[in-house]
Amino acid sequence: MRFIKMTGLGNDYVYVDCFDQTVEHPARLAQVVSNRNFGIGSDGLILVLPPDDGIDAAARMQMFNMDGSEGQMCGNGIRCVCKMVYDHQLGEQHSENPMRIQTACGVLSLAYELDSHGKVNTVSVDMGRPLLEPVDVPVIIDELTQTEQPQTFKVSVPGTTERFDATFVSMGNPHAVIYVNEVSEETGDILRSWGKALEKHPAFPERMNVHFVEVVDEQTVKVLHWERGSGPTLACGTGACAVSVAGVLTERTNPAITAHLPGGPLHLEWRESESKIPGPVIMTGPATETFTGDWPS
Repeated sequence: MRFIKMTGLGNDYVYVDCFDQTVEHPARLAQVVSNRNFGIGSDGLILVLPPDDGIDAAARMQMFNMDGSEGQMCGNGIRCVCKMVYDHQLGEQHSENPMRIQTACGVLSLAYELDSHGKVNTVSVDMGRPLLEPVDVPVIIDELTQTEQPQTFKVSVPGTTERFDATFVSMGNPHAVIYVNEVSEETGDILRSWGKALEKHPAFPERMNVHFVEVVDEQTVKVLHWERGSGPTLACGTGACAVSVAGVLTERTNPAITAHLPGGPLHLEWRESESKIPGPVIMTGPATETFTGDWPS
């Protein structure tokens, strides 16, 4: 099996061109190739396939976390899918700009810029509208205590006396945004200690992505991520989008922000809508190919 290792700000995946290859048992393959000691090493596996019949898109993205669970969406991953489709000329629509990619959350539009070598460098993704109703995230609010802040509930860490105020947003996958005074090495230790317990809290029927956020100013935040099914990651694109939405909802940040993640900065903008329906979130960041190889099938 031929593969390409790619990364979006350190959120790295193994990518497979399924236009001319077939992957059997992708959930199991994701677990094997993701292993950083005995495999290729990654946060998961992403298959780049032809779009389904009748879908107007350049390609279809299917992603699996390192534990083999299938995810609905990956913001850093889809930027790399765009790069892979363009740079490797996959399918008939590989050169369209903006490019349309089919995902489990629908078809998304991606505008890209090329570097001096004619390769995709940065990608802006229309990540779609956030879902804000707790039932849509989904969150079982009977298990939580509501606060005065919009979308915000007190969450107890199972097995401890610790409680956090968490703002819940879905970007096609569920996110809990927790604001802290400072993002530091100690904050990272706390997230690593309690991340799995928060991810699997009884109030989260589809588990949860968890993000610790420090507000630097109205345009700038620092973020640490716990990604469901993968654990601590250097970047989470959908998580950064959720952070931008949570900041506006709780009146902490502006609609356009720069989120500084462990892997580097992402630029987010939650655009206004003319109706009462929330507008889309636009995410802009890099996509990088690191190496290619062959995996024994």
